[in-house]
Amino acid sequence: MGHLIAWLVVGLIAGALAGRVVQGGGFGFLGDVVVGLVGAFIGGLILHAITRSDVAGSFVGECIVAFLGACILLGLLRLVGRGHGGGRGATAAIRH
Repeated sequence: MGHLIAWLVVGLIAGALAGRVVQGGGFGFLGDVVVGLVGAFIGGLILHAITRSDVAGSFVGECIVAFLGACILLGLLRLVGRGHGGGRGATAAIRH
């Protein structure tokens, strides 16, 4: 149970920060947590592909990796949203 809570905290922190840094804003509390969790997974995959190890062994390291992954995810969502023409950013991609 403790690991689940830790992942939720990391997801919340990463998603909230990424939502503020990436142009267009976040997706609200639950959306930011989801973006942060998926971003943590993406960031972890990228980090492991580059370094072939788990360099982010600390809580702060995990937050940084999750933040970078969440920024990448938000950037990709924004690109997909622009391609549909019926709105702006990632929310347009989600609506379509």
